[in-house]
Amino acid sequence: MKQRLLLHVCCAPCSPHVVAKLREEYDVTLYFNNPNIHPKTEYENRLNEVIGWAGMEGLSIIVEDYAPEKWFNATAGLENEPERGKRCEACFDLRLITAAEKAKELGIGIYGTVLSVSPRKDAAIINQVGERAGNTAGVRFLTADWKKKDGSKATVKMGRELGFYRQDYCGCVYSLKEKEGKAERLPP
Repeated sequence: MKQRLLLHVCCAPCSPHVVAKLREEYDVTLYFNNPNIHPKTEYENRLNEVIGWAGMEGLSIIVEDYAPEKWFNATAGLENEPERGKRCEACFDLRLITAAEKAKELGIGIYGTVLSVSPRKDAAIINQVGERAGNTAGVRFLTADWKKKDGSKATVKMGRELGFYRQDYCGCVYSLKEKEGKAERLPP
């Protein structure tokens, strides 16, 4: 019998490679808790895609209520931080402490996240935050840098093959504004 693992997922496109690797060793339950995603329509698009994919894969999924006010409170004063800065760390902290607490509540001794598969995310910070949250909750965090060994390429390829909608920003309002600002500066 495989050990159970609670896996925080941010979206379907970031998940297939990580989940495939983890299923070799663990009984994986997905955990969708992403109050950072903005606007709500984007949140719903990502959530619906994860739910559909989980159903196709026969994966259990736990979904927390959408609570963007928690994210805005956690990142207050960090609005001008760049991506990969202190705001991202606060965002990871909010989501990973909740995941660690959920794992503890469910009696699952280990948890992880797909976040480090993104080349835009700092795996060292994610792992540091995840370990700290796990220690606080009394569960083990599975440290990983899923982008290594072509993990990012593999998950993009798998997502394309599955026909996933692939977003072009991390999810928060500030990354959306940054993306839109770059688009406005592009020549016609």
